[in-house]
Amino acid sequence: MSLYAVMTVFITVFMAELGDKTQLASLLFATDESLNPWLVFAVASLALTASTGIAVLLGAYAARYIEVVPVQLLAGVGFILIGCWTVYGHFKG
Repeated sequence: MSLYAVMTVFITVFMAELGDKTQLASLLFATDESLNPWLVFAVASLALTASTGIAVLLGAYAARYIEVVPVQLLAGVGFILIGCWTVYGHFKG
């Protein structure tokens, strides 16, 4: 894997995760004085790693069966649909 590919994956995932529900949940747990912030960090990191691992395994498995349609096209359409859903939800109230 090239450095360009590694940086593309890192930046894309990093930007996608900023400000999402995962970050907000971690922030709220970290404000709880009865919880050690380092423990919150470790457990949240483990949860994110586990969910990412599942996504990667499912993606690799699915790629074997959907080679007819480029996976990047499906991902792009998926992101567009999620964006439309988010905008619709904003204006719907």
